[in-house]
Amino acid sequence: MNSSSFYTIVILIAALVLWRRTRAMYRPIKGNGVRFILPVLYLMPLCFLLIANPKVHLAAWTWGCAFAIGFLLSIPLILTTNYELRSDHNIYAVKNNNFILLFLVVFLIRFLLRDYFKWLGPDTEGAFFVTVALGYVLPWRIVSFLKFRRLLKNMSQKHINFDQ
Repeated sequence: MNSSSFYTIVILIAALVLWRRTRAMYRPIKGNGVRFILPVLYLMPLCFLLIANPKVHLAAWTWGCAFAIGFLLSIPLILTTNYELRSDHNIYAVKNNNFILLFLVVFLIRFLLRDYFKWLGPDTEGAFFVTVALGYVLPWRIVSFLKFRRLLKNMSQKHINFDQ
């Protein structure tokens, strides 16, 4: 895959994430929150397959560093992702324009890091950045799931109290 098609795919994925996130600000979130965990379930097998690739050669501490870089990138996303119960008794994502800005900054940082780590080679670089992506998607989605479930639990307890 040449670099222009790779960048096109990455930009399309980022645009999809932003579109879904901004849409969630205006539509209620349905279900019990399991959808928050799905991106992690899609990324984890890919990450493990890329790391197990025999052409990928990095020390174990490097994988830890990649995950740590991703975790640091997840902190602003975690802090700007919140949910609220509105008057129609549905849960919505809180409208936060800072999230969009911070998501784009994280996206830009990943691109800058990608240029810095060109010396790794294409297979190793791909595995490294999938690990970085897992490092920020995993904590962000898990914390988002926990925030949503906490609000869902509070909402169900209030309904039980109203019924009694």
